[in-house]
This record gives sequence, C-alpha cells and structure tokens, in this order.
Amino acid sequence: MTDVLKGKKLKDADELFEIFHKILTGQTAPTKYLDKLGKLAAFAGVAEFPVRVKCATLAWHTMHNCLHNRPDMVTTEEDI
Repeated sequence: MTDVLKGKKLKDADELFEIFHKILTGQTAPTKYLDKLGKLAAFAGVAEFPVRVKCATLAWHTMHNCLHNRPDMVTTEEDI
C-alpha cells in the first residue's frame, strides 16, 4: 500500500482507497480498475473470503483517517 501511495495527491489516495474497498467488499469488479491498482490487484481474491476483508482493509482505513486528520479510533467493526 505505501509503495503505491507514495507521491500521490490526496484525491488520488482517496480514489485508490474507494476502489480497493469496493473491490474487496464485492461492490465492483477488479478488472475495471487494473490499470489504477497495479500490484494491489493481487488482493482482489480477498473478496471471496469475507472474514479476511477486515484484515485486508484495516491499514487502508487507518491511512484514510490519517490523511483526513481524523483522530478517532480506526475500526472495521460496525458496532463500535
């Protein structure tokens, strides 16, 4: 993730976050974004294992909160 995001503008990092999250949660097909994902496309298979989606997206949620100066605790749990 850090290699892909290094040097990107905030809007580009946000776009990658949205694309990555949508692919891993099964909301969109990875083939539509292969050019933008690069090496991250390897994570597309995680969508087939719902219990692993939280693990694969936690760092992305943390990055997103940091870039938007949100000091609240990062979680992938909906009830917290």
